Amino acid sequence: MGFWTLIEAFLLFANALAILNEDRFLARRGWTLAEISGGGRKSLKGQVVGLIHACQFLRLPLMILNVITIVLKLFSG
Repeated sequence: MGFWTLIEAFLLFANALAILNEDRFLARRGWTLAEISGGGRKSLKGQVVGLIHACQFLRLPLMILNVITIVLKLFSG
């Protein structure tokens, strides 16, 4: 497993977090940012919710990284 494979794995994981819909998926399970207010952000659940929202906030850079990855894979084989 090379470094490139590790980068692709992190990119796929970030994509998976970015497409989670807050209303349809996260709210039913109590994983919204509004429910993790105050001191709850230091817990593991609060950290995961923060990571999900960070990935959703950075959708445009993720799209650009996806395009770069696809182009590199097309040219390198």
